[in-house]
Amino acid sequence: MPSLSYHDKIAVLDLGDDENRFSPTFLDAMNTHLDTVLANGAQGLVTTASGKFYSNGLDLDWLGGNGDRADWYIGEVQALFARVLALPVPTAAALPGHAFGAGAMLAIAHDYRVMRADRGYFCFPEVDIHIPFTAGMAALIQAKLTPKTAVASMTTGRRFGGNDALAVDIVDATAAEGAITDAALAMLAPLGGKDPNTLGAIKNTMFADAIAALSAARQPN
Repeated sequence: MPSLSYHDKIAVLDLGDDENRFSPTFLDAMNTHLDTVLANGAQGLVTTASGKFYSNGLDLDWLGGNGDRADWYIGEVQALFARVLALPVPTAAALPGHAFGAGAMLAIAHDYRVMRADRGYFCFPEVDIHIPFTAGMAALIQAKLTPKTAVASMTTGRRFGGNDALAVDIVDATAAEGAITDAALAMLAPLGGKDPNTLGAIKNTMFADAIAALSAARQPN
């Protein structure tokens, strides 16, 4: 399960050491930690993971047993994306391993991304597993990637290694094993003095269409 620590004034949110799929319990823990990050006045947020996965995304086992709650579940996942997208502090995803599907979307919702250069894939496999993107998910990806890269990643199911992801601007940097989180922290360190109210307003304006599309699916619990 996710755990929170701090490096100086930057919060480091570790998603866990397994596949880090988005169960309802996982989503609750993420939102609780984000509440803490904001309440404590953190000057940045890095998300990372301890195992070979950053995140494998949707909890398909939970969905298989709770089909009647699928719409509610997708709404909660998208609400997390919208929250990270507009978070009023600088954010970076440090990817020590695979980021697939909704896990890759969570990474895309951050301001910056660092990926291990020699291991792990970034992939939107939806076209190959017969799960079309929702309007909100498509809007999120297209808000962050160039049209050419969006087509290459969304319609082919291509697995991008670190260097390939860097070449098409899916990630902002690559790093060696053990250095990914430090690289992400170094990206955020110079940005710590930004006023959160102003930064949050700017992000909400920049990504207004994606935030609206992601938020539209949310339902009462």
